[in-house]
Amino acid sequence: MIDRSKDGVPSVTRSVQNLVFVRQMLGELRGVAEAENAQMLCYLIEMAMMEASDLVEANGRQRPGGRP
Repeated sequence: MIDRSKDGVPSVTRSVQNLVFVRQMLGELRGVAEAENAQMLCYLIEMAMMEASDLVEANGRQRPGGRP
């Protein structure tokens, strides 16, 4: 059985959507940090982007059909 949230969207789908949003926002922040030549921030943001991508992939495998 698929756990559904109040709006009828599977919770795994909602999690993937949230993680994709986080990854996109981190990409925006990376651009700002790069423009300010903040190399350490760029590195940390890139690490966070990689983690978000890994979580999207892991959550995508939980969905029926195994696709994110």
